[in-house]
Amino acid sequence: MNRLTRTVAAATLATALALVSGCSGDSDSSGGSKSLEKVTYLTSFGNFGRDSYAWVAKEKGYFKDAGFDVEIKPGQGTGGVIQTIVGGQAHFGPVDLTGGLLQLGNGQAKDFVAVAAIQQRTMAAIATLEGKNIASPKDLEGKKLADTPGSVVRNLFPTYARMAGIDASKVTWVNGEAQTLMGTLAAGSVDGIGQFVVGQPTIEGVAKGKKAVMLPYSNVMQDLYGNVLITSSKIAKEKPDMVKRFTAALMKGLEYSLANPKEAAGVLKKNVDASNPVAAEAELQLMAGYVRSSNSGTKIGTLDSGRVAKSIAILQGAGSLKQNITPDQIIAFDLAPKP
Repeated sequence: MNRLTRTVAAATLATALALVSGCSGDSDSSGGSKSLEKVTYLTSFGNFGRDSYAWVAKEKGYFKDAGFDVEIKPGQGTGGVIQTIVGGQAHFGPVDLTGGLLQLGNGQAKDFVAVAAIQQRTMAAIATLEGKNIASPKDLEGKKLADTPGSVVRNLFPTYARMAGIDASKVTWVNGEAQTLMGTLAAGSVDGIGQFVVGQPTIEGVAKGKKAVMLPYSNVMQDLYGNVLITSSKIAKEKPDMVKRFTAALMKGLEYSLANPKEAAGVLKKNVDASNPVAAEAELQLMAGYVRSSNSGTKIGTLDSGRVAKSIAILQGAGSLKQNITPDQIIAFDLAPKP
C-alpha cells in the first residue's frame, strides 16, 4: 500500500512538473514574441545603399533588443512617407526636413514630427549624365526631368531655381517611380532625375559606363538638413518611450553602417536581392560626410533649433512657404538625441 501510494504520488508529481514545465515553456516562447512590438518602417526612397542602415539595425538585433519586430518597406519620397505615416499604415520613416517644412508650411500635410536627424546636410540634387549638355543649374532650362510627385527634390525645385537663377517655367517635370528613375535616365527618356547626391555610383552602374553629373542643392542653399526620422504626432505624444527606443536602435544601425559600409551593403543584398552591393557600399561612403556634423563632438541624430529656424527663413525668403511655422511645430526636440 505504501509502495502504491508512493508510486501514485511520484507519477502525479511528475505529471504536474511536466505540465508546469510545458506551461512555462509556452509562456517563455509566446511571451518572448508577444513582448516584441510590431513596427512598420519605411525607407526614404526605394531600397538603395543610403537606406541600408535600417536593414543593419534589424540584422544586428538592435531593433529586437529595443523591443521591436520591424517590417521594412520601401518608401516613395518625402510626400509619400509622410502620408503613409500620418495615415497610420507605418510608424516611422525618413523624410527630407526641407521637404517636410514645405509640406507643413503649405498646408499639404500635418500631424507628423521629426525625432532625429539622419543627415546634417541636404543631399537633394538633380542628376544627369554626360552628353546631356547639363553642367550648371542654368543648363536645366529647356530640359525634361523626372521624379516622384512627393519627392523633396521636385518640391524644393522652385526654391532652388530662384536661388540658382533658373527660370523654373522652362523646366518640364514628369512623374516617375523611385525604383525606375535611374533606368529612365539611362534609357534617355529624360534629361535628368531628382536624386540624392549619394546616388551617383548607383546611377553610373545602371547607365553602364556613362558618367553621372550631379547638381547638389546644397551648393546654393546652405544650412539645410537632409533626411530626418519622423513619426506621427499621435505616436510621439502617446508613446514617447517607444519613440526614443526605436530612434536609438536605428541610430545604432546608422553608425554601424557608416563604420562598416561593405558589410552593410551585404546585409542589404541579403534582404533586397535586386540591390547592387558595390554601389550600395559607395553610397554609404559618400553619405558619411553628410551624416557627421562639422562639430566632431556632436552626436549622430541631433537637431539644432537655430539651424531649423535658418532653414525656415531660407524658404520664407524665397516665398516658398504660405504659412509661418516654427521649429517646434515640426521637431520634437524632447525626443531627439541629445548633443
